[in-house]
Amino acid sequence: MFDGFLHFRPTCEACGLDFSAFDSADGPAFFVMSIVGIVVVGLALWMEITFEPPIWVHALVAGSLSIGLSLVLVRPLKGMLAALQYHNKAAQGRFR
Repeated sequence: MFDGFLHFRPTCEACGLDFSAFDSADGPAFFVMSIVGIVVVGLALWMEITFEPPIWVHALVAGSLSIGLSLVLVRPLKGMLAALQYHNKAAQGRFR
């Protein structure tokens, strides 16, 4: 489905489905930011209440976790949104 990290192939290798109609726009980024934000803030609050670490520990944990989770989640979420567009026959809005 992907040609590179986030770029769709022109067509499916197995069935020939045209991927050019799929446009997830900012959808994956919104969901990634929401999910990662909840996880990182929750972990930061738990760490602060439980261990009271110095600020550099918070920065190291939050920074690495934010980058890592974002890279792990963005591709599956983009694929999922493309699958939802295909399943629901989503198309560009048109005025009559």
